Amino acid sequence: MRRDVFQAIADPIRREIIDTLSGTQMTINEVSEKFEISRPAISKHLKILEECGIVSVTQKGRERFCYVNHENLIPAFLWIEKYHKQWEKRIDSFENYVNQLKNENKSNE
Repeated sequence: MRRDVFQAIADPIRREIIDTLSGTQMTINEVSEKFEISRPAISKHLKILEECGIVSVTQKGRERFCYVNHENLIPAFLWIEKYHKQWEKRIDSFENYVNQLKNENKSNE
């Protein structure tokens, strides 16, 4: 099964893992210590993130280190940004409408 970035970020635990790893490399054990779910559950989430290309896992000696491939989050960011801009325009338009109503009410008083 081929996974994509949207499947990866759909789960709140995986989003937390991405946040946890965002600025650093950590072992799988270090990642699992940050969560109140089992290490095997964290490993499954990391496997999905790895399949999506968001997290890479490298072996150094006995330890497996995880880190985020930030560039692979860009497709999700661009998609979300498109809708952010649309909503921002709608909210600005609504704010202008509300201000116009307020001004009309003040002038009618």
